[in-house]
Amino acid sequence: MPKIIISEDSDIADEERDKFLKRIEGNPIAATIEDQISELDVTHVEVAIHNSEQVMPHLQGLDLDLIIFGGTRIIRGEILDYPKDGVINSHPGLLPECRGSASPAWSVYHDIPIGSSTHFCDNGIDTGELLMRREVMVKRGMTYEDLCYETLVLAGVLMKEAVLHYEADEWSDIRRPQGQSEHPTFRNASDEVLAVVEQKLSEQTYAHYAD
Repeated sequence: MPKIIISEDSDIADEERDKFLKRIEGNPIAATIEDQISELDVTHVEVAIHNSEQVMPHLQGLDLDLIIFGGTRIIRGEILDYPKDGVINSHPGLLPECRGSASPAWSVYHDIPIGSSTHFCDNGIDTGELLMRREVMVKRGMTYEDLCYETLVLAGVLMKEAVLHYEADEWSDIRRPQGQSEHPTFRNASDEVLAVVEQKLSEQTYAHYAD
């Protein structure tokens, strides 16, 4: 059980949340943090921004083995050095092939296999050492919203598996460097890119269907 959960309450956080809800439109939505921890003895605080200045006062004095990121902005600096065994994150894209934002869109656009990865966080963007990665089975007829949903669900599954490996003292068996990617770190997909993605999925010309 976590000792503390730190959420960001800001306009940018609201914008990012709405963006993700739009991406998975038509699919189930998880319960809020408040509902999930309502019967647990877990401290939940909110900060104006996820950065060391705002977050570290809540961490000082806590004996933390591990920090887990979930849907945060890019975080660098002191937070990454605080827990004894590191900071991990689940990314809704295959690493190292698809770093950055809107991974399912860029995966379809560039014909990259679609999946999710759990990795250590360093001062780069999705560049830390890998723990887990797994492809999504992309079936004909799946929409962009379906792909976004499947990668987010898989990201959560991989995080759970990574934590179970941690508890079993097995990280040394699965931890490995990412290697290099032929693609740049992606930014949010434009309407023009999304139009190409929708067309490729509609015409079923994406290169990595499982059926």
